[in-house]
Amino acid sequence: MKHTVTLEIAGTRFRLVADADEKHLAELASIVNDRVGKLGGSGRASAAQVLALVALGLADDLKSSEKKLREVDQLARTTITQLIARIDQRLVQEQPRTGPHPSEQPNGDS
Repeated sequence: MKHTVTLEIAGTRFRLVADADEKHLAELASIVNDRVGKLGGSGRASAAQVLALVALGLADDLKSSEKKLREVDQLARTTITQLIARIDQRLVQEQPRTGPHPSEQPNGDS
């Protein structure tokens, strides 16, 4: 259900119509404001420039997280594949011996 949310980002109040949870949006705005606070202070950059830098930083964090996720996923897949191979090998080694195959039985013609 859509509702109106007011957020303050980089000193500007924004009214948004959203279906997202207001608390979640406030947490996101807080992340942006924290980044703005870390960049601010020089007074030379415009609000748009500061927000562009924050957006680039967040995009870089996203790309880094996606790369780490792919690496962890690949490691998990490799580890699982190796474990399955070890289990299969162990099961083959532990199969009970049932004697020679019928084609290997000595012939009764002797």
